[in-house]
Amino acid sequence: MSEQRHDLGAAFAWLARAMIDAEAPVLRAHDVEMWDYAVLGALEDGPAPTQSELAETVGRDKTRLIPILDRLEARGLLRRTPDPADRRNRVVALTAGGRDLVRSCRAGVRAVEADLLSELEPAERAVFVGALERLADAVHPRRGHASGGGR
Repeated sequence: MSEQRHDLGAAFAWLARAMIDAEAPVLRAHDVEMWDYAVLGALEDGPAPTQSELAETVGRDKTRLIPILDRLEARGLLRRTPDPADRRNRVVALTAGGRDLVRSCRAGVRAVEADLLSELEPAERAVFVGALERLADAVHPRRGHASGGGR
């Protein structure tokens, strides 16, 4: 007898697409693209020591990251400064405006998530989100979160 459930890959893909589509208006309202939000969010816990490390953290090729950084820096949302230990490197950090923007985007994203999660009972939501966080941290640990704690 075959299992009567969705394959996890398909289920995650459908949920990811639904979330990305639902988040798009939130990001558009803040005049940021998905990759902009990913970069800003990755810098929320502190500066990235190098652009290469930031590229690895967000899962974007360094050459594709540069135009994103240029755009965000031009808007005053982040700054790149020479690394005092190795002036060939650039340390990337949020500005106060970038920090405010990522917090505002996140609040909108959390509202979208709450709407999707409303299909679950409160206890199911807590279990689902906790399990998803642990699995996500297992495959892609967040910088500065050794045990995978929340933001």
